[in-house]
Amino acid sequence: MSFPQRRLRRLRRTPALRRLVAETALTPDDLIAPLFVREGIDEPHPISSLPGVVQHTRASLHQEVKELIDLGVPAVILFGVPEHKDAEGSGASDPDGIVQVALRDLRDAFGDDVVLIADLCLDEYTDHGHCGLLTPSGEVDNDATLERYAEVAVVQAEAGVDIVAPSGMMDGQVLAIRDALDDTEHIDTAVLAYAAKFASALYGPFREAVDVEIAGGGDRKAYQEDYRNPREALEEVRADVSEGADLLMVKPALAYLDVITRVRAEHDLPLAAYHVSGEYSMIKAAAANGWIDGDAVALEHLTAIKRAGADMILTYLAREVAEALGS
Repeated sequence: MSFPQRRLRRLRRTPALRRLVAETALTPDDLIAPLFVREGIDEPHPISSLPGVVQHTRASLHQEVKELIDLGVPAVILFGVPEHKDAEGSGASDPDGIVQVALRDLRDAFGDDVVLIADLCLDEYTDHGHCGLLTPSGEVDNDATLERYAEVAVVQAEAGVDIVAPSGMMDGQVLAIRDALDDTEHIDTAVLAYAAKFASALYGPFREAVDVEIAGGGDRKAYQEDYRNPREALEEVRADVSEGADLLMVKPALAYLDVITRVRAEHDLPLAAYHVSGEYSMIKAAAANGWIDGDAVALEHLTAIKRAGADMILTYLAREVAEALGS
């Protein structure tokens, strides 16, 4: 029996050979760590559905960011958990709101050693749990919400953020934010658009992390993307590009690798993907039951996201993966 002279297994024979010919490399430089900071607590609060993740105090947030910098993670994204919520989401644009205070803390402490990103939305701050203002009939008011997003963007920029990340999926949000930033001379503040954010069932643990419950058992399917519609998602991305987005995001990541690949093929802007709370928690739950090697699956998942075309990955695995990659 004769074999072809080319044997692809030759280059898989040893770990060193496999590293030499690897087509995709995951490094700490690819990672963005989502962090939660909560107002009015004296010690970090564990999040039961996100094992290993906590709601930080300002002091513990400072320590966590320092350690992430030391591990080579270049960026963090902050989500705030306020003590008080109202219909307008006032805390989101309060100069003394928890995210703005945390941004000033981190900028003063670390200067330009870390990229500071802030989630720009209202849901963590509204008593009804939606991402925007509501009409008298209870529908999300897209255009009135844009005015609030513009206010939040300016306040975050004044607090020292490098990148604002509007996540509400309101039509026109990138343009409204870009105009507001430029009009207030924050021309260097970048916009990371949640350009294709799907109405996913994988956000459950995140809702616990930010203490959000949608009033009346509602959902966000009227404004977040339908997971059956990748072509429509590409239209959303094109709209954000035309409005001046500096970076793009697809969220979630693993169930939308096809969308990541299609966005990468069409656009040259830096592309992020959000490995969301449910994706993280499934790894942790299966590993805790001994069903999988959690560390190996974590690396496989994040490498797959990068292989699909993402330049950067928002993930709750950032710290432990950076530790593993540096060991």
